Formats: sequence, C-alpha cells, structure tokens
Amino acid sequence: MKHTKKFAATAMAAALVLPGTAAFASGGSSDDKMMHEDNAKNVTVNTKAADLRATLDQLLSEHFVLAVMDMKKQYDGSKDAKYYEAALKQNALDMTPAIASVYGEEGAKQFEKIFVDHNKYTTDLVKAVKADDQDGINASKAETEEFVQDLSSFLDTATEGKLPKAAAEEVLRTHEADVYKTFQQYAAGDYEGSYNTFREGYSRMYDISKALSVAITTQMPEKFDNTKADTKAADLRSTLNSLAAEHVALANISMTAGVDQAKDYDAANWAEDMHTADFKAAMKSVYGQAGADQFEQVWTKNHIEAQANLVTAAINDDKKLMGDAQEMLKMFSNDFGAFLGAATQENLPTKAAQEAVSGHETYVQDTFMQYAEGDYKGSVDTFRESYAYMYGVGANLGEAIVKQSPEKFMDGTPGSMPNTGNGGMSDNNTAATTGAIALFGLALGAAGIVLARKRQNA
Repeated sequence: MKHTKKFAATAMAAALVLPGTAAFASGGSSDDKMMHEDNAKNVTVNTKAADLRATLDQLLSEHFVLAVMDMKKQYDGSKDAKYYEAALKQNALDMTPAIASVYGEEGAKQFEKIFVDHNKYTTDLVKAVKADDQDGINASKAETEEFVQDLSSFLDTATEGKLPKAAAEEVLRTHEADVYKTFQQYAAGDYEGSYNTFREGYSRMYDISKALSVAITTQMPEKFDNTKADTKAADLRSTLNSLAAEHVALANISMTAGVDQAKDYDAANWAEDMHTADFKAAMKSVYGQAGADQFEQVWTKNHIEAQANLVTAAINDDKKLMGDAQEMLKMFSNDFGAFLGAATQENLPTKAAQEAVSGHETYVQDTFMQYAEGDYKGSVDTFRESYAYMYGVGANLGEAIVKQSPEKFMDGTPGSMPNTGNGGMSDNNTAATTGAIALFGLALGAAGIVLARKRQNA
C-alpha cells in the first residue's frame, strides 16, 4: 500500500543519508568543528515557530478526524453522534485563540465564522447521501466550494500573499475531497477503501499545517524569534506528532467499532495493521527482517492485541480477560518506556517515558470503557484529551532524539534534502525525519528483543 512504501523509502534513506552527516562532523578544520559543535548545541524542537506548527498539526488533523467520525456517526444514527458534532464545533472554536495570537481578535472572528459555518455542511451532506438526494449532495458541494473560496481568500489576505489564494484553494479543496471520499466510501460499504482514504487525508493535514505555519512565520519572523517552522527538528516533531496521534485515532475507532460489532470493524483493524506495517517496513530496511519481526511482536501482542482483548472482554463481560489485557498493557508501558529511555541515552528519562506511555494507555482504556458503559459524552471528551496528549510525544521524544544526535538535525548539513513544504508523511520528507523514524524504531526494536528474552527466561 501507498503508506507502507513511503515508510520503507524513508527508512532506507535514513541508512544512506545519516552516515554522511556523521562524516561531516568528523572532518574539516578545528574552527569549523567548534562552530559546528556550537550550532549543534542550539538545535531544538522547541522553538516558537515549531510550537505554532505543532499547534496547527493538532487542531487541523483533529478537525479531519472529528469531521469524518461526525459524518459516520450521523449516518449510522449512533448514540454518540451529537457529541462528535459538538466536538467538531468546539475544535473550530479552539482554533480561534491560535489565530488571534497572530492576527488579532478581528482576524480571529473572521476565521471563526468561516470555519464554524462550514462544519454545518457536513450535516447537510450526510442527510443528502442517506436520502440519495443528488440535488442535496450537489448543493452541499457548492457550499463547500464557497467555503474553499472564502477561507483561501482570508488566508491570502491575512498572510499578505505568503500563502497565495491559489495554493490555499488547492489544499483546501483536496482536504474537502478527502473528507467526502472517506464518507462516501463508508456509506457505500467500501470500508477498506474508506480507511485507506482516511489515512491519506489525515496525513495531508500535516502538509497544510506546515504550509500555513511557514507562511505565518515568514510573514512575521520577529513574532517567532526569527525561528523557522520547516527545520529538520520541526519536521521530526511533526512526524512524531502524526504517528502518535494517528495511533490514538485508529485505536478509538477500532475499539468502539468492535464493541458495537460494527460492519467496519475488520476494516478498522486492517487500518491499524497498516499503521503497524508502516513501522515494520522501516524496521526491516534498517534492522533486517529479524528486527522487524521483533518490533511487530511487541507492538501487536502486548499492545494492539491487548486492546483487542479489552474489546472482547467488554462484549463478553469477561473480567479475567479484561484483567489479563490490562496487565499486558502495563507490561508494554513499563518495558517500552524503559527502552525509550535507554535508546535516547536517558535524554528522555526512563521514568518519564514509562509514565508517558502509561498515561497514553490509560486514556485509551478510559475512552473505550466510557463508551462501552454508555457515557458517550465522557468518551468523546476523553478521546479529545487523549488525542491532545500525544502531541507531548512529538515535543518530548523529539527533543530527546535531537539532544542525543544534534548533528543529524542541523539544517544545511551535507545529505540534507530541501524543505519542500510537505510535512507529516509526505514523500519529500527531510533527512532529519528519516533519522527520527530510525531512532524511534531503535527504541521499539530494543523493547521487543528484551521482552522476548524475558519470556524465554520466565
């Protein structure tokens, strides 16, 4: 599949590019080395520009996730549909402070009206599709195109042409097409196609957040301490954000579909498998088949499969299976956290890593259990908290990786690829991001190997 090929190519690039960067660090004059070392010390994922990009990563990608879930829930008449509709509206309102911080209250009000109003079109579209009302579908599409025109004009004016109207139109129109196609395929019963489109559309939101953050920081550099949103370190943080948050979204979708015994449950699990395959492809190209197999073992059995067991336990009211699954997740949290600490040479302290992974697993379980027990509002609220929580991964794990190997994330070093405006999982990712996945994979692979030894010694 398309996503797997991207990751395989990304990981292979890591193996080829990163040694060249290390070679640069060992060559040149002593003055060059000192300057290089001083610059390396200043490499960080935590800049004002990177913070802006991460904020937009979160809000825009969450908008896509909530829009798709809202439409599916409305179409199915799900009991939690109104809470996803409310969450989608709140997501739009949550963007207002971010816009206000850059363009003031008046600009934020203009943006809010355009963005909040366009969410109403999703309800109209769902009703039209459900009634097989082609006129209604066409009317909804016309309203969506009006939104594309209005928001692209706003962005062009607000950024003083740094994000031109034509470019904004293109990405917005493509985003809306992603949402519609994901929903249309779902409504037609093409569940696997729908999840594949969902993953592509989700990834594309990180392209949009990168383009917008670059436009804003280029327009007003002083406001962001003259830092840039498209550095290798910022790319790393964004990539980790995308990987972590997509996992949360897919876990929530698959587990709730499972307890409902929904028709798309198998396809939801397939999407999770594809997410796992992305990682495994990276592991294989860098560490070989054995390392990839070890990764898959720990990621699936002590993690993905444990979550599936929670679903089965909830359906059958099997308290023993529930307890066993929870214990598996605790084991995963402790061991994975320990080796994230080891892999980053304690730049991400083991205890902090364990607590972070455990916090994630608690959120996932709470989201699911609230849903299973009929607390739909609580479940949606917890899902949003869980989704936001994962963006700490990009900042904390990303910073640990950068501090461990700063020379690999210095911009302008030999072997770096040009920044093209494509973020997230785009094909033209930077060498820094390839290194991020390789280093992240090292931690995952190490966790798998040690857990296998523990089983053998048990």
